[in-house]
Amino acid sequence: MLYQSTVCGTRYVFDGLRRLLACASPDRAGDRLAGLAAQSAEERIAARMALADLPLACFLTEAVVPYETDEVTRLIFDTHDKQAFSPIAALTVGEFRDFLLSDEATGETLASLAPGITPEMAAGVSKLMRNQDLIAVARKIPVITRFRTTIGLPGRLCVRIQPNHPADDLAGIGAAILDGLMYGCGDACIGINPASDSAKRVLLLLERIEELRLRFEIPVQSCVLAHVTTLLDVMNRDGPVDLVFQSIAGSEAANRAFGINLALLDEAKEAVSSLGRAPPGANLMYFETGQGAALSAQAHHGTDQQTMETRAYAVARRYAPLLVNTVVGFIGPEYLYDGKEIIRAGLEDHFCGKLMGLPMGADVCYTNHAEADQDDMDNLLTLLCVAGCNYVMGVPGADDIMLGYQSTSYHDVLYVRSVLGLRPAPEFEDWLKDFGIMNARSQVRPSLSGAAMRLLAAAP
Repeated sequence: MLYQSTVCGTRYVFDGLRRLLACASPDRAGDRLAGLAAQSAEERIAARMALADLPLACFLTEAVVPYETDEVTRLIFDTHDKQAFSPIAALTVGEFRDFLLSDEATGETLASLAPGITPEMAAGVSKLMRNQDLIAVARKIPVITRFRTTIGLPGRLCVRIQPNHPADDLAGIGAAILDGLMYGCGDACIGINPASDSAKRVLLLLERIEELRLRFEIPVQSCVLAHVTTLLDVMNRDGPVDLVFQSIAGSEAANRAFGINLALLDEAKEAVSSLGRAPPGANLMYFETGQGAALSAQAHHGTDQQTMETRAYAVARRYAPLLVNTVVGFIGPEYLYDGKEIIRAGLEDHFCGKLMGLPMGADVCYTNHAEADQDDMDNLLTLLCVAGCNYVMGVPGADDIMLGYQSTSYHDVLYVRSVLGLRPAPEFEDWLKDFGIMNARSQVRPSLSGAAMRLLAAAP
C-alpha cells in the first residue's frame, strides 16, 4: 500500500508500512547503515504527517515482516486481543498520541488497553512523540511483577546487581555482590553474566548466590545469564534456578541467530515453573533486548531498528516476565552513534514496553568507542527514573570489567533515589533496615558496629 504526504510543495510517497515507519523514525546510525533512514528532514516530517493520519486498524492488515515466514509476526497477529483494542480501534496514530497524553489515559485505562496494542502500533505512535511525551505517558503506567520482591511499584526503583568477572572468579563476584548489598542494591535480582556458558560453571555460581541468600535471609532472586539451553541443563541437574534468562529479538530469523525459538522458550518456562521455588503467581522469566539486534544478524526484513526492537516485546509479553531490560547502548555506535541517539532510544524502548504492559528496566550504557560519556548516562538515568523505570543496573564503578562497557554504578543508584525520592522494593527495604544497612529515613548508612558487619565478614 502507498502512503503519501506533501511538505513544502514536495509530494512524498512511501511504499508500504515498513518504509513509512522507517522514514518517520528519529535519525539514528543503524537505520542509516541499513539504508532505511529518511533522506532529509522534510521527508521525515512528511512521513510523520502520513503516519499521524494512518488508522490504527491498518496495523492489523499489513505486516512489516511476512506472516507466512515469521513466527513472531504470527504471534503478534494470532494473539491480538480485539476486545482490549476496541476502545481505540477508530483512532488514527495521531489521535492515539493525543489520547495517550490526555487525562483520560490513566494508568488503569492504559493497562486495560495493553493486550490490544501491537508492537507496530507502539512503535508508530512513539515516532510522533517528543522525549517529554515518552516520559509523561510511561510514567502513568506502573507494571508490577513479583518474586521474592515486588518490582515496579510507584515511588520505588529496583536494581540488578551485575557482579561480572572476566574469569568467573568467585571471590571477585562475591565481593561485588556484597558491595552492592551495602549500597542498598539487589532488589531486582543478583544477575551474573558468566564468562563461561558451561552448565557446571553456571551451577556453581547459582549455588554460591543461593548460599548467601539463605545464610542472611535476603529477599532477592538470582539469575545467571547463560543461554536458555544451558539453564535447561542446570535445571535438569536440580540447580537453584530462580529466573530463566534469554536475549530475544523481533523476528524469527534474529531469534534463530540467538539459538532460540518460541517452542524452546515455552519449554524453559514450563521447566522453571515446575521447580516450585517461587511464591504462587510469581513471574519467572528475564529477557534482554536492544535496538540493532535484528539488523546485526541481517534479520531485520527491511524494517527500522526501533520497530524491530518493539517486536521483541511481543515475544517477552508471551511469558509474563519478571524483568525486561533494554541494554540500550551496548551494541555500539554503528547502531546508536552518540549520547543523543542513546538517550532517545532508551526513552522509546521504555515507553513502548510499558505501553505493551511489560515491566521495563534499562541498562543505561555505552561502549567505549561511542560518542557518549557518563554525563549522557546521567541524563538518561534521570529521565528514565522520572518516567517510572522499574529497575536499572548496579555495576561496581559503572565499569563492567568482563563485558567491557560502561553502565551505571551503585553510587548512581544512591543519587537517583535521593534526588527523586525513590526507595527500594518494600521487602528488600525492610531487610536493609533490619540488617542495619539503611536507616529509618530510608538512607543507606551501614552501621559497621551492627548486623552489617556480619555481611562484610562474609566477603571472600
